[in-house]
Amino acid sequence: QVQLVESGGGLVQAGGSLRLSCAASGGTFRRCAMGWFRQAPGKEREFVATINWSGDMSDYADSVKGRFTISRDNAKNTGYLQMNSLKPEDTALYYCAVNRLSYSGDLYYRSGHYDYWGQGTQVTVSS
Repeated sequence: QVQLVESGGGLVQAGGSLRLSCAASGGTFRRCAMGWFRQAPGKEREFVATINWSGDMSDYADSVKGRFTISRDNAKNTGYLQMNSLKPEDTALYYCAVNRLSYSGDLYYRSGHYDYWGQGTQVTVSS
């Protein structure tokens, strides 16, 4: 079982930056792929970014590509999402998630591929 706690959300003006963190405990985070998703009010949860267990492969939704960077520090059991050039449409509750398969070389894009979820951190971008 992996417990995940997100932090780093907040209110920022358009064009600004935030860095989200996802602290993991109680499991095998360092051997598992992770992802970030977001959900805006009245909308479905959507994929944002994914990274494999070793951190050498990642991918992004087209809407954030070139602006967001996913990374991880397995020594600290922590994942990150650096968000630059934020837009009002990035406003959402952001979740990190972990896939339970150890040492999988795959990237995962669907919420159903993830087994553990945090409670989310709110990001609000004002225009």
